[in-house]
Amino acid sequence: MLNRRAFLKTSGLALFSASLGGTPLFLGRAARAATNDSGYRRRKTLVAIFQRGAMDGLMAVPPVSDLSLKKLRPRLYMEASRVAADNAAIDLNGQFGLHPAFTPLLPFFREKRLAIVHGCGSPNSTRSHFDAQDYMESGTPGRKGTTSGWMNRAIGVMGHEVVTPFQAVAFSPALPRSLYGEHPALAVTDLKDFRVKVPGQGNLSQTAGKSFESLYQQTTQELLRGSGSDSFDAIDMLSDLAIDSYRPENGADYPNTPLGNSLRQIAMLIKNDLGLEIAFAESNGWDTHVQQGTNQGSFALRARDLARSINAFWTDLGSFQDNTVLMTMTEFGRTVRENGSGGTDHGRGSCMFVLGNQLDGGKVFGNIPEILSPDALADGRDLPVSTDFRSVFAAVAGSHLSISQQNDGILFPDWKGERLPLMKE
Repeated sequence: MLNRRAFLKTSGLALFSASLGGTPLFLGRAARAATNDSGYRRRKTLVAIFQRGAMDGLMAVPPVSDLSLKKLRPRLYMEASRVAADNAAIDLNGQFGLHPAFTPLLPFFREKRLAIVHGCGSPNSTRSHFDAQDYMESGTPGRKGTTSGWMNRAIGVMGHEVVTPFQAVAFSPALPRSLYGEHPALAVTDLKDFRVKVPGQGNLSQTAGKSFESLYQQTTQELLRGSGSDSFDAIDMLSDLAIDSYRPENGADYPNTPLGNSLRQIAMLIKNDLGLEIAFAESNGWDTHVQQGTNQGSFALRARDLARSINAFWTDLGSFQDNTVLMTMTEFGRTVRENGSGGTDHGRGSCMFVLGNQLDGGKVFGNIPEILSPDALADGRDLPVSTDFRSVFAAVAGSHLSISQQNDGILFPDWKGERLPLMKE
């Protein structure tokens, strides 16, 4: 029998999708309270997409003014073009281009709502996907013992008196490390089908049996800070959302992919005023060791899905764009020189995309070497990290979610850097 102490020691409550039908005995009447003066209507939302596998930043946003890249990547190099073309990078500013698969993001860059951060990554030099992802999600590069994620810590310093069970939601099969911690967070893959699990404890409905609701009632006050046992009525609220009949607005066209479906459901939660403040989604398949391709191939496939999904999400939001910022992240970049299999190997610096109406957009932030010569590269092979990912996360989350700069040390222990000036003053 799962006891109360073990229940509280887990890293928040998580909802995992299942094919069992039925619905979750979690979430709360707090969600239904979005229809009244609950205090969390129209809250600002940060949406994070983790590009797992390590995106090649030099393929996504190539330095079109550096001809040395053509020598280093004879099969992967694309010429620059001032207009979208099938096998050419779109010239953004004479120095950088944009991979043609990312064309759906180009209007946002032109409208100065999309910012790109290049040469971004971790100061830790690991080439392990697992370690690098853990460091980025915990916000503590090089420290393996961190038990909480930086997004969960962000929840703790926002200081709201009223907490909705929908405050932090990850659309993933498991709760990501970014949301590990003492503050409740949900992990779902589909809002229509749920079961309740606690990380490391198995299926709660199996572990606790019929006593689960009683156990939840004992702890709900502490876990949800006042949502109380009413949270068991969230099923009614989810039914009210008419998930099956939801139709995107403003002509938004989501791809029928895991990422597209995740962002579609995030948009639905945002537009229904449920107090969503942190949303997390995943884009997998960026480990391009073999046959990376140019306008066709594994990279273009992933890039096209990412760009189409983001474009549909942003279009669907309509007036809710003003309260939303979207940010991508990836654990590290790829080698500057292509390998013998027409791909790239694990590297260091990559790039991130940040989208929002409050952004100082239409710019490529960060620094990369003017000439990608071996002497200018990390370990003679990689794009060096010139911008610590924490300066991006702190700038976006801090400004958008109104987290004081004094709390940067809580979000990112031992970090003494400065926030990147991404937002409009």
